[in-house]
Amino acid sequence: MRKEHRYFVYILTNKSRVLYIGVTSDLPARLYQHKNKLIDSFTKQYNVNQLAYFEETSNVLEAIAREKQLKGWRRSRKIALIESANPDWRDLGTDLLGPDPSLRSG
Repeated sequence: MRKEHRYFVYILTNKSRVLYIGVTSDLPARLYQHKNKLIDSFTKQYNVNQLAYFEETSNVLEAIAREKQLKGWRRSRKIALIESANPDWRDLGTDLLGPDPSLRSG
C-alpha cells in the first residue's frame, strides 16, 4: 500500500503581523522548530512563530509553486487570504501542538 504524501504551504506571523511564508512536508515538526527557535533564520530573528494560515496538498511541486505564488503577492492580498480563513488571526499551531507550555499556570 502506497503512503500518501502531504505537503503544506504555511504563513507564520508575530504580534507585529510580520509575515513569513514557507513549505514543509511535516507541519507540526516545522512549527515546533519555529516556536522553539531551532531554525537560525528570519523567523528566529523576528520571533515569527504563530501559524496564521496553511494549505495542504499531496503534490510537492504544487506546494512549491503555491509558496512562490504567495510570496509574489502584495502584502494586502496575503492579509486578505489569512483573514478569509482566520479572521481573528488565531494561532492555528495551538491546534496542532497544544497550548504554549510557558502560558500554563501552576
